[in-house]
Amino acid sequence: MRAALAVLIVVLLACTAAVARENRKTLRFERGADSATVQGAVIRGDRDVYDLGARAGQTMEVSVTAFEDNAVFQVFAPGGKPLPGADEGDDAKAWKGALPASGTYRIVVGGTRGNAEYALTVSIR
Repeated sequence: MRAALAVLIVVLLACTAAVARENRKTLRFERGADSATVQGAVIRGDRDVYDLGARAGQTMEVSVTAFEDNAVFQVFAPGGKPLPGADEGDDAKAWKGALPASGTYRIVVGGTRGNAEYALTVSIR
């Protein structure tokens, strides 16, 4: 029984080490500004997560650029529902749309291949 428990613990630890890391940040605009650009980098398999507040009916525009053209993003509404055109598998590099709800939106940036250095620009009007 102890041997089985030891094997289970080793397997769980190995699985935990393989999970991608999320680097979480809050995106804030300068006073009076309606947009911001942040520079970042993700290592293969990791993701940077940006949270920002917005109101229903506002228009958000998001774009990401990378020297090797290998950075993409997803946008999630409050409650975690992905926004159409900016969901996993869409490989979004640019997105614009009206926001369906007020609250905290989440932008997740990752690489499509290898490491990715990127510039993320977000505007809300």
